[in-house]
Amino acid sequence: MVQIIEYAAVVSAAIYAVGLASRHGMDAVGTLALAVIVSFGGGTLRDLLLDRHPLFWIARERYVVVVAFIVTIGVLAPRRVARLEGWLRVPDALGLGTFAITGVVIARQEGAGPLVSALLGVVTGTFGGVMGEVVCNRVPSLFKPSTPLYASCAFVGAWCFLIPVQLGADPRAVQPFAVAAIVVLRLIAVRRQWKLKPVGDSVAPTAEEDLAPVDVHPRRAAALRKKRANRRRLRR
Repeated sequence: MVQIIEYAAVVSAAIYAVGLASRHGMDAVGTLALAVIVSFGGGTLRDLLLDRHPLFWIARERYVVVVAFIVTIGVLAPRRVARLEGWLRVPDALGLGTFAITGVVIARQEGAGPLVSALLGVVTGTFGGVMGEVVCNRVPSLFKPSTPLYASCAFVGAWCFLIPVQLGADPRAVQPFAVAAIVVLRLIAVRRQWKLKPVGDSVAPTAEEDLAPVDVHPRRAAALRKKRANRRRLRR
């Protein structure tokens, strides 16, 4: 069952990456590179920080085959893959929970303390998408107040695993419950639009304004920046 969820998580990340690459006009090589970054970036960063070799996706080549297959379909039939993006909510939540708790378990096995283990769990579950959006020259949605809770769900779920284990519970018995906690929190956050408030009195840009530096003509981008400044003045 765990392997099925892991495969679902990899497929979900690859489909998201194909859609992201398509929106930024990437070719087949760029799409494949972005899909690898999004699918494996968080786990790769975790393994590098813990000095674990070989990297997890190098040791499990089947994951790379799955990503390459999804990218091939995305290049040959982009509309079919794009239609699947709307169905990714549950697989994405499952992937977040599975990868986050896997990251916590691996960090503990390598001797990391509870707080570092929790943080590395969050990194494992979320930073692939962050890296992908950075490559596309976008502010990662993970850091925007307009995005429903994501990393916070992974962090809370990590402690749902760590606290019972620290108290003497069997890690193998606690792991499914911690994954389930992350999945439930994420789905509720999306459904009820639970979000963190922005720091300070800044106004979050709209979707169109956020794309201005990359996807909009320079004159249009300047107009959008002026519009954003006017909104800030009105807010004050």
